[in-house]
Amino acid sequence: MTEKYSFSKHAKERMVSRGITDSMIMNVITSPGKTIDESPCTTIFQKVLVNDGSDILLRVFVNTCKEPNLIITAYKTTKINKYED
Repeated sequence: MTEKYSFSKHAKERMVSRGITDSMIMNVITSPGKTIDESPCTTIFQKVLVNDGSDILLRVFVNTCKEPNLIITAYKTTKINKYED
């Protein structure tokens, strides 16, 4: 079963400014390296990806209480160890 997701306006704006594609987001959500329950309604999906030849960690914040689940924001970081421990 494939879950449905929608993007907040904020998420779409940040994705454009940060060079993150819809397919990158769906890759992380459907096959995360790690999930973190940030709060009762917010789950962080994250995964290490190769971007322009370098490893990056893509973190996607999702409101799981909304129907469909609402992607709140996403960002890339090279500080992989900070979030993977």
